[in-house]
Amino acid sequence: MKPSKVAREQQIAVFGESGSGKTVLLSSFYGAALEPEFLNESLYGIDATDTAQGRRLHQNFLGMKKTATTPATNRFSATKYVFSVRQRPTAVKRGKPSGKEELRLVWHDYPGEWLEEDPSTPEELKRRADTFSELVGADVAILLVDAQNLLVNAGEEERYLKALLANYTRHVSRVRSELLPDGQRLARFPRVWTFGLSKADLLPEMNVTEFRDLLVEKVGQEINLLQNELAAFAEEPEAFSLGEDFVLLSSAQFQPGKIDVDRQIGVRLILPIAAMLPLSRNVRWAKALRSGGKVATELMKNAGTAVSFLGGLNLSGKFKLVAVLASFLSEPVLEHGTAKVQEAYEKALERHDFLTAVLLGFRLDLDRAVEERVLLESPK
Repeated sequence: MKPSKVAREQQIAVFGESGSGKTVLLSSFYGAALEPEFLNESLYGIDATDTAQGRRLHQNFLGMKKTATTPATNRFSATKYVFSVRQRPTAVKRGKPSGKEELRLVWHDYPGEWLEEDPSTPEELKRRADTFSELVGADVAILLVDAQNLLVNAGEEERYLKALLANYTRHVSRVRSELLPDGQRLARFPRVWTFGLSKADLLPEMNVTEFRDLLVEKVGQEINLLQNELAAFAEEPEAFSLGEDFVLLSSAQFQPGKIDVDRQIGVRLILPIAAMLPLSRNVRWAKALRSGGKVATELMKNAGTAVSFLGGLNLSGKFKLVAVLASFLSEPVLEHGTAKVQEAYEKALERHDFLTAVLLGFRLDLDRAVEERVLLESPK
C-alpha cells in the first residue's frame, strides 16, 4: 500500500498544573476514538502515528474503563503526541475515499511541574524555553483550571485561582526572557488561548457561563496580567485573545471503584476547537491589520490550514481548496444560524463532499455545545 502523504498539520497546546487531568484528558480523547460507538458514527478515524505512544494511551483508557485505574503522570516530561486524522472508507457510500493524503493533529502536553517549580539551573531554564518554543506553531492553547481545587477552596476560590494564574504568568515571563533575548516578537504564535475547566463532572451545577463569571470575578486582574505577558510574545499583539473562550472538560465520570468513560464532557470538542476556533478570528484579524505583512499572511495561511484540516482533501485539487476557503471566509452559511448549517451539512453528505461535511459538522458540534452551555465562544 502506498504510504499517505502529510497534507496539513494542526497543533494544540494544553497547559495545566500537575494533577489537573492532562494525561487523563489525552488518554480519554484517544481511547474514546477507538471505541466502536465512535467509529460507527464518525466520518473520520484517529490513529497515533507513534504506535507505542498510542498503545500507552489506549492502555490508560482501558485501565480506567475496565479496572477504574487512573494513569500515572509523566513528571517533568514534555511530550508531543501526533495523531493522523483521515477519512474512514465506510464514510463514503460511492466512489473512492479522498483520504490518500493524511492530516495530523499535534498535541503538546506541557509538564505541570514546570509551572509550579522554579528552574534550578540556567540550563534547566533554557530547556524549558526550548520546549516552549516547540509549541509556538500551535493555533490554539488550552489553560486548564482544576475543578477539584475549586471544590477544595469553595467559597474562597480566589486562593487557588490567584496562585494558578500567578504560576502561569511567572512561568511565561521567565520563558519569554530566555526565548526572546533580543525582544524580537514572533509572527507565528498561539493566538487563541482558551480556559478549560478540567474534571467538570465534579461541579455538575456549573455551566460554562458561570465558569467564565467565576474567573472574571475572582481573578480578572490576574487574567489581564497573563494576557499582557503572552501577548508580548506575538508580533501584532492585537491579533491575540486570552480569556474570551471557555470550555467545560470532563474525561469521564469518576465514582468510588468505577470510572464511567462513556460520560464525557467536552472531550469530543477538542478537534472542532482546534479546527474552527481560529478560522474566522484569523480572517478578521488579518483584515484588520492595516499594514498587512507577514503576520497577516501567516493568519490567512493558518485559516486555510483550518479549513483543510480533516479534509481527506487531495491538495493537488487547488481549485477545490480555494472554493471551500472562499465560502468560509465570506461565511455565508455560518451567518444564517444552525438550521442553515445543518441543511448545508446534509447536502454535503449527499454529494459525498467529505471536507465540507466535516467542517460543517464541527460547526454544528460547537453550536450544540454553546446551546448546552458547555462552550462559550468569543463574539469578536
